[in-house]
Amino acid sequence: MKKSLFSLALVLFTFFAMAQNNFSKSAIGVGVVVEDLEKSIDFYTNVIGMVKTGEFSVSKEQCTELGLTDSYQLDVTILKLEDSEEASEWKLMSLGTKAKHPKQKFMSDDTGMQYITIMVKHLQPVLDRIEKQGIKVLSGKPSELGENRFFLLVQDPDGTFIELIGPK
Repeated sequence: MKKSLFSLALVLFTFFAMAQNNFSKSAIGVGVVVEDLEKSIDFYTNVIGMVKTGEFSVSKEQCTELGLTDSYQLDVTILKLEDSEEASEWKLMSLGTKAKHPKQKFMSDDTGMQYITIMVKHLQPVLDRIEKQGIKVLSGKPSELGENRFFLLVQDPDGTFIELIGPK
């Protein structure tokens, strides 16, 4: 009986260990189609503080073959919170006015990805950039969450909500 339980435990451990190790990278890359690529790059780099770490293109032929677009080329700009291999990728691409999505007033206005959360070391430098660029703070002001953590809510140029959380 003990041998059977040990064998079962070993099989379960191996199964779960393999399932958890099936990824070659621990970060997630998110592709975001934006209306105005330059405006979005400016927002994410100069307001939020991300860094541009690369770019690539996918030809319209390859996009069609891969099922990505119906014969449009994709030019992708890669942004990260820091320039490191482990950092998640925020990949911006634009099809111009081809792809339009109504700008939501609240997260509850639509389904799908509505927001991202960015944890910052200090909220004030981000708030200063937000105010300098004239970005509306939807949460009104930094709201205290407790334990010296504050919350700001803004939207990018296409309406994706950005939660910023950190000490002032």
